[in-house]
Amino acid sequence: MNRRNFLFQLSIGPAAAWLGWPRQTTSGFSKWQQLAGEPSLAILEDDDETLCRTKFELAVSLALQKKPINEVIVAMGKSFLGTDYVAHALEVPGEERLVVNMRGLDCVSFYENALVLARCIKLNRTTFDDYRRQLQLIRYRGGVIDGYLSRLHYTTDYIYDNEKKGVWKDVTGEIGGIPYRNTVSFMSTHPENYRQLKEKPSLVEKMKKLEEEISNRKKFYIPKNQVEALQSKILTGDILGITTDMEGLDTSHTGIAIRENGVLRFMHAPLAGARVQISERTLPEYLERNKRQTGIIVARPLEP
Repeated sequence: MNRRNFLFQLSIGPAAAWLGWPRQTTSGFSKWQQLAGEPSLAILEDDDETLCRTKFELAVSLALQKKPINEVIVAMGKSFLGTDYVAHALEVPGEERLVVNMRGLDCVSFYENALVLARCIKLNRTTFDDYRRQLQLIRYRGGVIDGYLSRLHYTTDYIYDNEKKGVWKDVTGEIGGIPYRNTVSFMSTHPENYRQLKEKPSLVEKMKKLEEEISNRKKFYIPKNQVEALQSKILTGDILGITTDMEGLDTSHTGIAIRENGVLRFMHAPLAGARVQISERTLPEYLERNKRQTGIIVARPLEP
């Protein structure tokens, strides 16, 4: 079982619908992408490029380039509503390379695609190659593909690296979060769940060192019993990591904050057998339903 599949089976959420556009993506680039160079060979189906074009056509029809980045992220996220959840979305045979799949999403690839598309739209760089460059920038440490461990597997590492790249800002502490004393170790202690770690045991020790580095960073979270009191400080389009009390993990789920008629909800790809949806319950109610969820980390996307 892949880590994403394992984690997302923990998530629960009812369904919603918006608009039946096909699934897609795109990208723009910055100095970090130029440093990263051209993306590695991608695994993709013929229709991903067509889907990507459709997303950009939607953006033009809604004049999204003129809107703030958070609103563009929500619009792109809504365009994926009804998309099937697919486990192991990024796990393919062979060496690590950029994987593109807009036809089926897990909770990370859902918000990742919404974010990448939004950045492309704002940058007015809307070819499929632009999308792939932006996807590589966001998904990999420093935007560079250098083996399996260069992919950002843990949410807090993902947030940390993309804050350094200017993609977003971790605002958890400044909006009322408290120190998050958390040790990640799940991947190194469960290598049998990961094809790459199982096939190359030498990677396990390297993963341990990486996990130690991640664990030693200063982090914040908002306990779930404080989310309702602080919810006015959470903006639509914020990217949320849901923290967990499961040993060795930092988060168990991810998604996008969304306000509808002033009510804060959660847009996400929930679990196997379900589809991308907006929670019927408010965000505080959604968190309360799962006893293993302990709170949230909030990353606020920046204008590219």
